[in-house]
Amino acid sequence: MVITCPHALGLAVPLVVAVSTSLAAKHGLLIRNRIAFENARSIDAIVFDKTGTLTKGEFGVTDTISFSEKYSDDELLNYAAAVESHSEHPIAKGVTKSVERPLDVEKFLSIPGKGAQGVVKGKKIQVVSPGYLRENQIFMENKTVDEWGVQGKTVIYIVIDDKLAGALALADIIREESKLAIEGFKKLGIQTLMLTGDNKKVAAWVSKEIGLDEFFAEVLPSEKSEKIKEVQKRGLIVAMTGDGVNDAPALAQADVGIAIGAGADVAVEAADIILVKSSPLDALMITQLAQATYNKTVQNLVWATAYNIIAIPIAAGALYQYGVLLSPAVAAVFMSLSTVICAVNAKLLTIREKSSG
Repeated sequence: MVITCPHALGLAVPLVVAVSTSLAAKHGLLIRNRIAFENARSIDAIVFDKTGTLTKGEFGVTDTISFSEKYSDDELLNYAAAVESHSEHPIAKGVTKSVERPLDVEKFLSIPGKGAQGVVKGKKIQVVSPGYLRENQIFMENKTVDEWGVQGKTVIYIVIDDKLAGALALADIIREESKLAIEGFKKLGIQTLMLTGDNKKVAAWVSKEIGLDEFFAEVLPSEKSEKIKEVQKRGLIVAMTGDGVNDAPALAQADVGIAIGAGADVAVEAADIILVKSSPLDALMITQLAQATYNKTVQNLVWATAYNIIAIPIAAGALYQYGVLLSPAVAAVFMSLSTVICAVNAKLLTIREKSSG
């Protein structure tokens, strides 16, 4: 009687698949296409949509400068937030969100197309555009403010009691996790690129801030999938991460489409993998998980195959003439042990998490 049931070989792959799928779901990584997930281990380049993926998709204050020793940067920001708290403009909301609790404002007045003003702590505060300064022949040359313009940031000025006191710069806020994610991909030898409809100045600034290898700026929604094809023609396996309706064709074109879960439904439907937490770090995590899953699968197949190639023939009497023979009972124990080892090895599959702090 010979035991020849290759249970370990039959379970080597399913065990790892089950564990990796469970682990992915636990971390908010939903796999819709298993083949694409397996391809994720081999990607050569990953392309990110900018707005809502690498950035938060909302205006926020990035810089503050005071032109007067009378006011600190924090004071200027608080004065501006107090006035802007009464405005519905997207830029105004960005300023307001930069402070925990805006100061009280009196006599609020909107300056159509130019800004707003009000009285805060007895001072006349005006938060205005560069156009307002030009109209009122208020001139100020400042290298820092000029640099903000080169970076493509939106600049607004603060006038206190009719005297120019300082300026604020606003931009689409870069996610704290973006730089960590890009660093992680580079360590894996994966190229990082960005697609955006914004102008080249904004794209260059974001690219430099987080260390991207390349970017495509001023890309129309209809051109995004063509850009993915362009990268694929370089002979690269490409992943795409995005969240908007305009990203759906690009997600479908990519070898691995990764959608931000908080994005549009059509983008989610076009993707192979969905990131529930909307973090670019999760795109790195899914790549690492795909690589780890492949490694565990290979390990299990090697072990299970070794059992079938070595233990079963011995149990069948291949080495009987040399006095070596496994009894059916011992062969059965080895078979069970092989299955247990594959199961334990699969359970050792882990995701290396990174902190965004």
